[in-house]
Amino acid sequence: MKPILNPATSAFSTPLLLLCFFTLYLVTTISPFLLTISTTTSSSSPYHSLFLSLSSNTSASSHLRRLTSLPHIASSDADSLAASYVLSSFPFPSHTTSYSVLLSFPLLRSLSLSSPPFHFSLTEIPAPSDPYSSLASLAVPTFHAYAHSGSVTAPLTYAYYGRVEDFDELRSLGINVTGTVVLARYGKIFRGDIVKNSQDAGAAAVLVYSDYQDYAQGDVFPDGQWLPETGVQRGSTLRMQGDPSTPGWSCRVGEEECERVDKEEIVRQGFMPAVPSLPISGKDGEELHKAIGGQVAPDDWQGREGSPVYHLGPGPGVVNLTYLGNETLRKIQNVFAVIEGKEEPDRYVVLGNHRDAWTFGAVDPNSGTASLLELAERLFKLQKRGWRPRRTIILCNWDAEEYGLIGSTEWVEENREVLTSRAVTYLNVDSAVHGPGYRASATPQLDALLIEASKMVKDPDNPSQTIYDSWISSNDSVPVGRLGGGGSDHAPFLQHIGVPSVDMAFGTGYPVYHSIFDDYSWMQKFGDPMFQRHVAAASIWGLVALRLADDEILPFDYVSYASELKRGVKTIEEAAAGSPVSLSPLYKSIEEFNAAATKINDEKKVLGKKFWGIPLRKDQSKLRELNDRLIMAERAFIDGQGLSGREWHKHLIYGTSKYDDYGAKSYPSIDDAIIEAKKLNSTDAWRMVQHEIYRAARAVKQASLVLNGLTCNV
Repeated sequence: MKPILNPATSAFSTPLLLLCFFTLYLVTTISPFLLTISTTTSSSSPYHSLFLSLSSNTSASSHLRRLTSLPHIASSDADSLAASYVLSSFPFPSHTTSYSVLLSFPLLRSLSLSSPPFHFSLTEIPAPSDPYSSLASLAVPTFHAYAHSGSVTAPLTYAYYGRVEDFDELRSLGINVTGTVVLARYGKIFRGDIVKNSQDAGAAAVLVYSDYQDYAQGDVFPDGQWLPETGVQRGSTLRMQGDPSTPGWSCRVGEEECERVDKEEIVRQGFMPAVPSLPISGKDGEELHKAIGGQVAPDDWQGREGSPVYHLGPGPGVVNLTYLGNETLRKIQNVFAVIEGKEEPDRYVVLGNHRDAWTFGAVDPNSGTASLLELAERLFKLQKRGWRPRRTIILCNWDAEEYGLIGSTEWVEENREVLTSRAVTYLNVDSAVHGPGYRASATPQLDALLIEASKMVKDPDNPSQTIYDSWISSNDSVPVGRLGGGGSDHAPFLQHIGVPSVDMAFGTGYPVYHSIFDDYSWMQKFGDPMFQRHVAAASIWGLVALRLADDEILPFDYVSYASELKRGVKTIEEAAAGSPVSLSPLYKSIEEFNAAATKINDEKKVLGKKFWGIPLRKDQSKLRELNDRLIMAERAFIDGQGLSGREWHKHLIYGTSKYDDYGAKSYPSIDDAIIEAKKLNSTDAWRMVQHEIYRAARAVKQASLVLNGLTCNV
């Protein structure tokens, strides 16, 4: 006989029995949307942890060595080989998409001093001890893509970094650059804007050099990380995104009828320079400085200790500069791999990196390509263990980024409507590793996600702490930057169609940028000797992607966005101090946006409730509607008219600086209008500032309506 259970101690005691009956009542009577146990959210987290454990620095190193075996400028045979390597390395269904675009190549370059006589070789000299020195001659000669063809003989003028304020300083000192050849240092702003600012100041030609003070602060490569004296920074001077001959639309290879814009029209619109330019080395720059007389340059314009004293000119040194370029239609190839989502295959989490390089491209961009391929290998291992993303993940490898974000822009322009309705986010890694120190920039609703991910990945340079720990070690708060600049492939996604975006890397720049010395040997010695930074870059990149692809409720926080909107207005307020404009419409719309952001956060909490700690299945239609509001709110900041004079840029909250494509600005349309109003100081000009304030306020209000999920007024 079995013993009789004591009612006081039995598992079937009255209180517990009542609780069981109550639970049964809830399960059978309350909406299944609230109480059915989820089978999707609970399974994703273990896979995310597994993803972090599958890293391989050997894999990253192997990929980088293969990708940098030859210099591979866009559209070259070597670039095509690199594309084939990426295509074969993606372990998921993959394909290429090709476009016909206008690229630029050098035919003739010549530079000499006629007074005093001196001829410049314009040649980088590799170090014999560098294993890649024998291949350096295969790299494209030093040049500026899309530079204007022509010959100029004129005296020299020194213009520091060639910024607007530098030319203002020259004018204040009585220096007239009209008709001269401007000598400017690389740094601070985009090279295309250096040339444009010089052209606007009246210069006849431009020489841009790598000053020793900026690029040679210690031992030079291969003994140290710094740029050798003959090192030259190549680069594009195109002041637009995408193929300049098809602005706003794309042209696939094989399309017989494709509208093209003439080069003369591109120049007339200011997208290509109207004066010749050349990049030159620090050694050549110093030689030119010796030929410049006149006033001594300001102290902060001087070079490093031991350099000759810099003067402003003009002259007496006279240079003869000739550049002849060839702009021609060439085929470029983007490579894609697709991991189809299970529940929401029509929602896309897009990851991108470009492949083309001016030379070997060990840092820029193939540290990012190697990280992308290592990330893909890990995702494939997850797939073999049963993982499948909720949403579709698209892995993108762009071509011709160096010329002007051409590969990514052509794809976005071709697929504008589809991406506008389906893209969740774009996660960009250009050069994954420059050196130590993690950095990230994003649209503000992704800040919290980046912070969470940074707490889960070990710091590659100090495994005793996380990336988050090192990130905040010298900051009061996590320094997530804002994505306004146009220097990489996030630009078409964010600034043209309003897709929430991220850009991340380790390090903040490196001395051998765009030179023949950016090779595997430099990376192995100085950039990432153990390739642990590559692994960490792939880890945090992939972890952010997994959260966005797998979480039932998208991890977006628009309350953070509201705070950033307010911070941006404070900057505008300072810039417009003493003017007749009112910022109250913008402040009011931000308050409405903050309320809407708080409301949708509360909705997320309700929808994300758990029952006894177990995630619950959501009403899928309600879940879809809420996620779509989170996705589409960013689109509301897009204005079809675009920025005045820069119509391709359509984001009214974050954009490039008018005078520096690398620079990020909050409320760029307002900022542009204020700059113009301060020049003209007229009623009409300040009225235009007020118009731009209203326009931005309307965009913020539209975003609030999207977050609130309100139906159309009828």
